[in-house]
Amino acid sequence: MLDFPRWRVWMLNTLIIFGVLFAIPSLLPAQMRDQLAQFVPTPTINLGLDLAGGSHILLEADTSQLAETRLEALEDGVRTAMRRADPQIAIADVSRADGQLSFTVSDVSKVDAAREALIPLTSNATGSRDWNIGVNDGNRLIVTPEGTGNEAALDQAMDTAKDVIDRRINALGTLEPTIIRQGDNRIVVQVPGLDDPAALKALIGKTAKLEFKLVDEMADPDQTAQGKARVGSQVLPYPDNPSGLPYIAVRRLGGISGDKLVKADPTFDSQTNEPAVTIQFDSEGGQKFARMTQQNVNKLFAIVLDGQVISAPQIREPIFGGVSQISGSFTTESANALSISLRSGALPVDLKIVEERSVGPDLGADSIRRGILAAVIGTTAILVLMFLVYGRFGMYANFALVINVAMILGVMAFANATLTLPGIAGFVLTIGAAVDANVLINERIREELKRGRRVVQAIEFGYKEASRAIFDANSTNVIAAVLLFIFGSGPIRGFAVVLMIGIVTSVFTAVTITRMWVSRWVKRTRPHDLTI
Repeated sequence: MLDFPRWRVWMLNTLIIFGVLFAIPSLLPAQMRDQLAQFVPTPTINLGLDLAGGSHILLEADTSQLAETRLEALEDGVRTAMRRADPQIAIADVSRADGQLSFTVSDVSKVDAAREALIPLTSNATGSRDWNIGVNDGNRLIVTPEGTGNEAALDQAMDTAKDVIDRRINALGTLEPTIIRQGDNRIVVQVPGLDDPAALKALIGKTAKLEFKLVDEMADPDQTAQGKARVGSQVLPYPDNPSGLPYIAVRRLGGISGDKLVKADPTFDSQTNEPAVTIQFDSEGGQKFARMTQQNVNKLFAIVLDGQVISAPQIREPIFGGVSQISGSFTTESANALSISLRSGALPVDLKIVEERSVGPDLGADSIRRGILAAVIGTTAILVLMFLVYGRFGMYANFALVINVAMILGVMAFANATLTLPGIAGFVLTIGAAVDANVLINERIREELKRGRRVVQAIEFGYKEASRAIFDANSTNVIAAVLLFIFGSGPIRGFAVVLMIGIVTSVFTAVTITRMWVSRWVKRTRPHDLTI
């Protein structure tokens, strides 16, 4: 137990040095840290919303829009299913009125076949029914949403929206946002240290639903200008329409959605040198895009973003490879924001901001001062107590405690962890509990000396026997911290992070490092008596 090879001593000392070096930038003033950054990397600890200030936004989903989107997707699926049926089933009078889908089967003898074709569309992966199928007047099928189906769709949409928001915010380079669901249809977003909350609102509020639809070239311009479309088409805003008409008619169904995108990067148009966005589809989307462009050469297709046409170029030749470019009235900043939104995926449901507030850093600065004061007072009291009770071995514990504090800061800085107000509490708690291991070890050495063991044997048995209890006790604490991190949110996770790091570093310094120091002292002095 007291045998420390030279390579192991070098390894442990190297870990200590690196831990201390990574802690230093977080303790320096910002101006000095900026100067130091020119020569060496300076990772620092991030401060949470309660310490650094930032933005708090509450988002609410538009459930009516989600229901309409489900109906539209169902209608598209129904038309496709009837067209692919063998033999093909002709339908007419398709309607989405009153939150339900209804249509007439032209041939009464095919009503049962149409109903069978609907079953896969109205059931989910578990076999449960999301839609109810009814028949009126012998040949009119009515598909109404099931209550549990709406609830499951909303729950899935909110989980997806939460993930999309998380990807978008992290793409901004903002670290450790807090994004949690609140109730059935709300999401809370807290971003510490954000200087531009307007950019955050614009980014997370954008649905980023990208679609490619064929332009209805048979539409009457006068009708389009009045917002009226032919059956099977729809009128969408087109602010940059070269014809000057602020609207354009497109085919309502068909086309390609942007959910098949795998890449979106800001770039510049090779012809106009204006900012643009280059997109790339996955293999399935690339095949659909190639088929669409191949079958509609010389026709116009509209690029639709969040229900608004941003450009409507002509398909001059088939586009293979799944790569295309979106151009429009972009600035460099808007092209970058759009690429982030497209890469992170489209929001499955529209979100509106129902609450917004900014948190100032004044309270955080006061909390940091008080936390530092509590840590200094607590550490000083522990250092004095350990020295008075255990003498030399108490000093070893004190040195280990100081190194433990530095290593906690160093590990947090290296991992880009975030320090919150509860995290400060966890930090102070860790300092207070860090010497528990040394108390157990020293008391066990005392017991071995009273039993008549020699100094080396007493020290060896003291570390060996006490280490078992130390590792068992701290293992349960780590498990509790991990569970807090997994199931907690925001400040609770901040507390759990500091607690986990503190437990690991305290065991490392209190057991391994002090044992190395004691081993070297014993080998150098060969004491015959020991007072502890």
